[in-house]
Amino acid sequence: GVDMLSVVRALGIPEDFSEKVLNQAQRVAAAVSEGDCAGRRDLRSLYMVTIDGEDAKDLDDAVSLTAENGVWRLGVHIADVANYVQENSALDWAAKERGTSVYLADRVIPMLPRTLSNGICSLNAGEDRLALSCLMDIDEKGNIGSYEIVESVICVNRRMSYSEVQKVLDGDETAREGCMEAVPMLEEMARLSQALRKKRRERGAVDFDFPESKIRLDAEGNPVEIVPYERNDATKLIEDFMLAANETVAQHFYWQELPFVYRVHDVPDPERIQKLSTFISNYGYYMKALGRRNSKVSTEEIHPKEIQKLLQKIEGTPEEPMIARLTLRSMKQAKYSTECTGHFGLACQYYCHFTSPIRRYPDLQIHRIIEEQLRGRLKEERIEHYREILPEVAKHSSEMERRADEAERETDKLKKVQYMERFIGQEFEGVISGV
Repeated sequence: GVDMLSVVRALGIPEDFSEKVLNQAQRVAAAVSEGDCAGRRDLRSLYMVTIDGEDAKDLDDAVSLTAENGVWRLGVHIADVANYVQENSALDWAAKERGTSVYLADRVIPMLPRTLSNGICSLNAGEDRLALSCLMDIDEKGNIGSYEIVESVICVNRRMSYSEVQKVLDGDETAREGCMEAVPMLEEMARLSQALRKKRRERGAVDFDFPESKIRLDAEGNPVEIVPYERNDATKLIEDFMLAANETVAQHFYWQELPFVYRVHDVPDPERIQKLSTFISNYGYYMKALGRRNSKVSTEEIHPKEIQKLLQKIEGTPEEPMIARLTLRSMKQAKYSTECTGHFGLACQYYCHFTSPIRRYPDLQIHRIIEEQLRGRLKEERIEHYREILPEVAKHSSEMERRADEAERETDKLKKVQYMERFIGQEFEGVISGV
């Protein structure tokens, strides 16, 4: 594991928590009592599941769905981490400094100590948990109508994995028999997911579906195989529901005109789009925004829909991987901001990260604001306080996210190189991805 550690150290990622932080985590991690539930919406009778990867231990979101008179009632229930991590506590400082959990090929460096991240904050099945729930009414076209954001107490009925849900949706008899009571809801969820996805596509959202690789290691940390990371209907389903909740929460707080942390993705630079356009024209493709006579292209002119159309046109062609990657590189990186400037890739005006407070600091930060607002405590001085601290939180969180991405990339590269070492001297076909 020294190779991994060398990357972690080189990037200055803190590995261990101080004694003080660990003790504090131990102290706050008491089981949920009836007293904790006072003043919260009791949703324990609502049937809900968590759907994650097989090896996930920090489960921060559960989902529920009911349907009545052609309207879906989607519940996205997120672990109430803010209840355990008080502002300016040792735990809070440690989490803020890390900014995010880091997922490497052979380990997770968590943002919060495991007593919280895998314990009381994790939505483990069969246990009462405190949550923030976003309950949305959605029509069959995927439009979100009325919604509520409430502090709740929940109890997850079943822990499911993506592959298990996929089997149920594919009609696998054994899988369906194993979770009979969840089947009708999962089938309904698949329908809702399609409606939400169709709506997003019509709006012009760009979906880069790159095959990411999952590296399997043996007990010694040697790479034994590299397989494509499955992205199936089950993973998309959770993605769609999280996007819906994130958008709803962002929009709600935008109109309240309260200080908040948004997730923004700016319009690409005209020069980069111009270069991309020149390049793809060699293959006979073009993008509308740039087919104008005047040479100056104003930023407003490229719409995400144009990029979406390009990706559809190149689908299945030999040049697809290359053009798709170049297109991605011509886009800007998403970041956190106190200004709500919209999300180009998702083609939406309001977006935030609300769904992963166990592993991302911005989510935890906005949970605090949401709870103070729900309890009527967001008075002038608190508003002022958030106005003051949020720009730095957004900036630091964006930087820590970049650092985590770099650590993941570097350690993946290391493992891939170790994997390829055994093939030295053999010949393979490859694609040149950069010079």
